[in-house]
Amino acid sequence: MSSYTIPNVLETTARGGERSADIFSRLLSDRIVYLGTGIDDGVANTVIAQVLHLENDAPDRPIQLYLNSEGGDAQAVLAIHDALAYVRCEVAVTCIGQVIAAPVVLLAAGTPGQRSVLPHARVVLHPLEASGRGAVPDLILATQEVQRVRRELEAVLAEHSGRDLATVRADLERERVLDAEQAVAYGLADRVLRRR
Repeated sequence: MSSYTIPNVLETTARGGERSADIFSRLLSDRIVYLGTGIDDGVANTVIAQVLHLENDAPDRPIQLYLNSEGGDAQAVLAIHDALAYVRCEVAVTCIGQVIAAPVVLLAAGTPGQRSVLPHARVVLHPLEASGRGAVPDLILATQEVQRVRRELEAVLAEHSGRDLATVRADLERERVLDAEQAVAYGLADRVLRRR
């Protein structure tokens, strides 16, 4: 597990003084949300709160969401997805680096025409897996829940990519790695963004 220090930036205030802010807060003030980690309930709650705050602040201004996520909890990802669909703001999504497994849904869920991948990004379709221990009835319930969530993810990806459900389901049977151009061809993004 790597640890890192969140950098601070200095800003000049209206009175000519300086103030320090962490980089994520500074980005948020410019309507930028950066999601650069795996997604669990805590990460989802933070992203949802940021998105709701930005909508409340200016519902007519777009939100920029940048993704670099190695995966995470599918239900937490679906919660973010639903928040993005719920807000009135347009949401421009850009994949920097990679999105793997469930977070692919967030790339696909951006406002049509505003879903981008950078040239060296990769998008990985990955089957949803179950793991656990316990009594057999509990394991059966856990397996059924994984199947339910997987069906939801498949339906969402089919809707956003324009592909039929059977194709998406087949593509999620095994890991499938897409480069930037392939992600656009699949319908998960609208363009490869080479320059701002």
